[in-house]
Amino acid sequence: MAETENEETWVQRAKDDPAAFGVLYKRYVKKIYSYIYCRTGNRYDAEDLTSRTFHRALANIDRYESRGLPFSAWLYRIAHNLVANWLRDRSRRKVIALDELVLTEQPGGSAPEHQAEVNEEREALLEAIKRLPSDRQQLLILKLMGGMSNVEIGQVLGRSEGAIKSLYFRTLIALREDLEKGGF
Repeated sequence: MAETENEETWVQRAKDDPAAFGVLYKRYVKKIYSYIYCRTGNRYDAEDLTSRTFHRALANIDRYESRGLPFSAWLYRIAHNLVANWLRDRSRRKVIALDELVLTEQPGGSAPEHQAEVNEEREALLEAIKRLPSDRQQLLILKLMGGMSNVEIGQVLGRSEGAIKSLYFRTLIALREDLEKGGF
């Protein structure tokens, strides 16, 4: 599928023919899954919420309006709302997560000291990100993992492009300061 111009054609076709929605699903499922996985930190919940995102999108495709933004911004908004509800429900009940352990090995091997240092830096960055407010975490995920523009992120978060630029700048400064306090 070509970019935005063809995307609108597929959206219009999907309004009349649910089978055409499959093209949109294939284009965005990995991006939406990655976004949700970063927000939940759990593969199973991410799969469930991704499925619900696309189910809700298909059920409401007839109400979708382009408004000059890509279809993905609408999908991210649906995913954002589902994740927000999931986080709210989860905070109401005590959940003990059994995190998945993923061991990654550098190609060609790596000195254990170097690998330990890389892991420590990665862990410090992830912990610093977790300490950020939810909207700033989401901004980083959409910007860095989703590759979204400030306009698209603004649509998802319900803010202006200028507000997103400012929030992104302040978020990077806050991350740097947090990491410097930790000795990184």
